[in-house]
Amino acid sequence: MPFEDLDVWKKSARLSADIYRNLKEIKDFGFKDQITRSGLSVPSNIAEGMERNSPKETCNFLSYAKGSCGELRTQIYVGMEIGYISNETGKAWIEETRKISAMLVGLTKSLQ
Repeated sequence: MPFEDLDVWKKSARLSADIYRNLKEIKDFGFKDQITRSGLSVPSNIAEGMERNSPKETCNFLSYAKGSCGELRTQIYVGMEIGYISNETGKAWIEETRKISAMLVGLTKSLQ
């Protein structure tokens, strides 16, 4: 299945784009770089995994994507705590990362 057809890829790519759009004015380049990189890593690892030739390799990259999703969720919490991310936006993003993680677990199980 092409990665572009996966709902989890679509959802994570939209979240990544939303993070870039919402944080474009942040002057703390270290924070902004880290959170945008982890957000971009989720759909990127899904895509790379789906392009691999074996289910084992695919599952490894889906695991990396899930790890990046946890990293992203942590950075969202920190961003909310320091006032870079509004509580409303942060809570919505956290919920999205939880959904994405659950979807990745389901996809991984279906490939094993």
